[in-house]
Amino acid sequence: MTSSSKRAAIIGGGPAGLMAAEVLLQRGVAVDLFDAMPSVGRKFLLAGRGGLNLTHSEDPLPFLGRFGERSGALRDAISAFGGDEVRRWAAGLGIETFVGTSGRVFPTDMKAAPLLRAWLHRLRAAGLRLHTRHRWKGWDASTGELVFDAPAGRVTHAADATVLALGGASWPRLGSDGAWVRLLAARGVSISPLLPANCGFDVMPTRPGSSGWSEHLWQRFAGQPVKPVAARMASQSEQDSRQGEFVLTQTGIEGSLVYAFSAQLRDEIAAHGHATWLIDLLPQHTSAQVLAETRRPRGARSLSTHLKSRLGIAGVKMALLHEVLTPEELDDPARLAAALKALPLKLARPRPVDEAISTAGGVRFDALDENGMLRELPGVFVAGEMLDWEAPTGGYLLTACFATGRVAGEGAARWVAHVK
Repeated sequence: MTSSSKRAAIIGGGPAGLMAAEVLLQRGVAVDLFDAMPSVGRKFLLAGRGGLNLTHSEDPLPFLGRFGERSGALRDAISAFGGDEVRRWAAGLGIETFVGTSGRVFPTDMKAAPLLRAWLHRLRAAGLRLHTRHRWKGWDASTGELVFDAPAGRVTHAADATVLALGGASWPRLGSDGAWVRLLAARGVSISPLLPANCGFDVMPTRPGSSGWSEHLWQRFAGQPVKPVAARMASQSEQDSRQGEFVLTQTGIEGSLVYAFSAQLRDEIAAHGHATWLIDLLPQHTSAQVLAETRRPRGARSLSTHLKSRLGIAGVKMALLHEVLTPEELDDPARLAAALKALPLKLARPRPVDEAISTAGGVRFDALDENGMLRELPGVFVAGEMLDWEAPTGGYLLTACFATGRVAGEGAARWVAHVK
């Protein structure tokens, strides 16, 4: 347990904040961690509800490439604490991991709660002081101390360094509500707008006068998976397709394959007012094979019966064909074959940010120094999803939160070491 007179405050009890706390405690700094919720790690626990995807086993270069335009800004952090380091860290907590068939890394029991319990036990043993139900409201105008709304009312706290790890704006009921944007912007911090990432999308109306899918489609098929399929942007070639699955919603689409394209789809909609996503309903067939079957005489059989018997097209896939194509296109073997290999779904907008798995945007990297400290606010460091980066699901989000939490913790430790 630390007995240091140097004190750091961490605001936000998610993976980034807890990792910053761990680093600071290891450096002998006393740490108080504040969170607005009744307990810490709530979004972390939610992420593990279907099996906690901690990180990915991908090689370092393609792993880093998942962060797109922010790969350069995150290179040092993730190189220092990437997939292998996350697995060793988890093992140090007594949590063994395995690599799934997709390359994703999970705890052997697939659960988040045992890891979080072990982590908090170790942090408390090292001296971490937790303050829950403390909602950060900024700084006291006269003293510069941190201000919180707490069960006892307004409280203030003085610290030699502060790490902000408040998350983005997705899942606000779990604490990440983006309220910090106003507080930092008022202090001159450069912030990119928070946008939905790893999100669903609404489709453009498929019929005049409608507001998306037809009532027939969403009433019968909303919630159903569409698989197996491959997808690509309209501007991409077939070689750029990714295989997976997605789910129909009442207003559009969501699911893992959609999330993999969410940044591209969102940015294209922002630039052009809509985006076109091409769906290969038969990724196991070549275009020539599909065309041969659509041209095959079907006699008295209906088109649905023919496609089901010859190509396995039925259910939600058949419904999508009827939704998107006109009767004339369905009756044209060449146009039908082309649609089966590249069915165009026109998307109108991403779902709201509070429905997204994560957010893009946040504190710009040029607002930070090399230690993760805000240039406009000396002694204040930022980590996790507050920063202006995004990544697909697959363990990349958590890894970047861990890695940037370590950078902020190390920067704060160096800062307090020089505080007089």
